[in-house]
Amino acid sequence: MSTHVFDEAIALQAQPDGSWTGHTHPAYANMVGPFGGITAAQALNGVLQHPERLGDPVSLTVNFCAALADGPFTVIARAARTNRSTQHWTIEIQQGDAIVMTGTAVTAVRRETWGVDEEPMPLCPPPAEVPPPQVMAPMEFVKRYEQLPVTGQLPAVWDGSGHSSLTQIWVRDNPPRPLDFASLACISDVFFPRVFIRRATHVPVGTVSLTVYFHASTEQLAQTGTGYLLGQAQAQAFRNGFLTKAASSGTKPACCW
Repeated sequence: MSTHVFDEAIALQAQPDGSWTGHTHPAYANMVGPFGGITAAQALNGVLQHPERLGDPVSLTVNFCAALADGPFTVIARAARTNRSTQHWTIEIQQGDAIVMTGTAVTAVRRETWGVDEEPMPLCPPPAEVPPPQVMAPMEFVKRYEQLPVTGQLPAVWDGSGHSSLTQIWVRDNPPRPLDFASLACISDVFFPRVFIRRATHVPVGTVSLTVYFHASTEQLAQTGTGYLLGQAQAQAFRNGFLTKAASSGTKPACCW
């Protein structure tokens, strides 16, 4: 069986000093450097593969200090503190002597407790009823995802006529791949910059910080399998050269709202 391109991209090799080495992958190239989602997945994989890991991820934050250059990199994941059911991690990605990404993660042993989803899953037509996008961005990483936009797709005409930053899409890996924590972290960054959608205008933009909260368990992700996720993203504020957005993704058997 051939290895999925995503698994090739996040592959890490353990080093004697406890660090991990990896290599950028051309299949996940963005306009400048690699797609941020794949960098987040590589960072998380440094935690997932760590022999001291406790439990499964519940959160991940990555801060992009600089664009990664094509080539090798080193992931350093360190358990800063381990409690009875939670574990707190610091993560760095280095290239040469430079730190290009910093991050934190929390893993935990999940317990069966009371729970409820207060934010309902949006009412959207099923994937079979949603046509493919009219416009496809030229970046290589875009080809790694099958995206079916319900609303808020990339503008066909960049004329400044945008009026909402809301995007709703059905999305999954291309070719399909069973969902897990690493691929979910990567998919979380699949949304185009909200300023593109809101303004329908080309402007310089890049991700500074990305946080992912994992509300689904390993079992729920396994139930999703190779099915589609419904992703939703909308900006919260545009101000002084920065913007914030909230994004969520889920399916009926494994909702991450």
